[in-house]
Amino acid sequence: MPVTDPIADMLTRIRNAVQVRHEVVDVPASRMKHSLLKLLSDEGFITSFKSVDEDSISKKLEVQLRYYEDKTPVIQGLKRVSKPGLRVYVGKNEVPRYFGGIGVAFLSTSRGVMTGQQARRRGVGGELLFYVW
Repeated sequence: MPVTDPIADMLTRIRNAVQVRHEVVDVPASRMKHSLLKLLSDEGFITSFKSVDEDSISKKLEVQLRYYEDKTPVIQGLKRVSKPGLRVYVGKNEVPRYFGGIGVAFLSTSRGVMTGQQARRRGVGGELLFYVW
């Protein structure tokens, strides 16, 4: 069955893997997911990710999840905001600070995918994709 919201699918796979304390989770590859995983890695929510080419048809991204020393996950929560049925856009002056700055907002802007902090610094708005804390 085709997936209607691939970003929500990726977030759900990560959320489920974190709940059962998996070290690695596979997600179907796309350029948008690659950009989002790079940002998650830069922000310190995941350890790393790499492309796994099993065959030319179905490429996957292998995501290495990150945990603290006492085995608690770094990712405490993921919340999808903009969905295919209801897109949520924010202006350059409306970019939210989630949990007072503890959480990170991810946006898709005209200058590429970036965090809320980067969007505020560059003075751009866009589609509010999801929050991670």
